[in-house]
Amino acid sequence: MTLKVGIDNYSYHRFFGEVYPQQDSPDKQMSTEDFLQRAKELDVDGVSLESCFIKSFDPEYLAQLKGSLDDYGFDRVWAWGHPDGLEGGKNEDMLTDMIEHISYAKAIGAEVMRVVGSSLAFRFEPHEPQLEKLTGMFKEAVKVAEEKNIKMAVENHFDFDSDEFLALIEKVDSPYFGLTFDTGNFTRLLDEPVKAMEKLGKYVYATHIKDVKITPNVSADEWFFFSSVPVGDGYINMPELAKKLKELDYQGLLAVELDFTHPEYAGQEDAAVDKSVKYLQRLVAEI
Repeated sequence: MTLKVGIDNYSYHRFFGEVYPQQDSPDKQMSTEDFLQRAKELDVDGVSLESCFIKSFDPEYLAQLKGSLDDYGFDRVWAWGHPDGLEGGKNEDMLTDMIEHISYAKAIGAEVMRVVGSSLAFRFEPHEPQLEKLTGMFKEAVKVAEEKNIKMAVENHFDFDSDEFLALIEKVDSPYFGLTFDTGNFTRLLDEPVKAMEKLGKYVYATHIKDVKITPNVSADEWFFFSSVPVGDGYINMPELAKKLKELDYQGLLAVELDFTHPEYAGQEDAAVDKSVKYLQRLVAEI
């Protein structure tokens, strides 16, 4: 089976209204409908939709969104938790919110929901208490996910390393709980993505395919020291990662994601997405 290529709408976060302090505001905005049309023009197989950019969770709107996704023939992932998710297990209100979003994922016809347990904001706090609390929260939520036949896929969100995620997934111990494998975020922790894939590949239900290079004149302790470039232009061994996923019969999307765009591509997200999609489409055709 040929691997499928997709796009996460976070690649266009500036156009959805989230502009980092180091970035300029765009001269136009983008709607979900605009994004879906652009994804179709790029001839991808599916999309990952960050729920923070969805204008309404009203059942009527979600039914309309599902209709559009069906018309385009897109595989889809519902993405919950930007930016801090469950806040390392500290936020019970967000647990309730995450569980509510399982129904939203179901409403748009998604089979996978990306979730966030922690983030960079909690990276330097002790990990063991976070992981213990998150294990209990995810065990509670995954019961609902199983009832609705939705797989939850926690993202490595610049928080824990691959060994810690392996332990978390094994402790939650459900076929409905796995990983959203973000290639760039493992790199930012100096956790080599190919080695991480060897440990975690059988649990991968979704991906963020992010390539990175060093940002000039930025301190190495800044999160965007490694910033996003078009897939294939950075340091990450994408052919080997794709090969391993194919060997594992991975059914999800290779979803292109940009976050902090490298200065070489500042203000050129769409060009970077276009180049990334074309690279991945060639790659999956060759392996």
